[in-house]
Amino acid sequence: MKPRNGHISDSCRPISEVLSLIGNKWTSLIITRLTEGPMRFNVLKRNVHGISQKVLTASLRALERDGFVERIEHPTVPPSVEYRLTPFGRELGEPLLALTRFALVNGARMEAARAAYDETHDIPAPGAEPRRKPIPLRLN
Repeated sequence: MKPRNGHISDSCRPISEVLSLIGNKWTSLIITRLTEGPMRFNVLKRNVHGISQKVLTASLRALERDGFVERIEHPTVPPSVEYRLTPFGRELGEPLLALTRFALVNGARMEAARAAYDETHDIPAPGAEPRRKPIPLRLN
């Protein structure tokens, strides 16, 4: 099968799109928060620490467009809106929650592996002053 754009074959396109979706930290956090149940916009914003209103709005619209999130308007005064996962979104939430659990359980192991690698490869720790290579003197 010949790739359409020269980079991603038709059989890999869905995989690439899902990985791109879950690779976005805000999208993953929104979906995992919504696995807890429907939430109003401001509650969701408080639960997804650090997200701006603009980014949350754009992310929710994209998730709604992809069929993962449903926007429910309640006819109250003032109008209230809540968001919930669709059955399709709940399917995606399951592996995301498993990945979240994996990260929480194994985060320290990954940090230890990085530190060991950096030590054996003479890489400075994050935030440390970079090691400077001596500049060779040239004598003319």
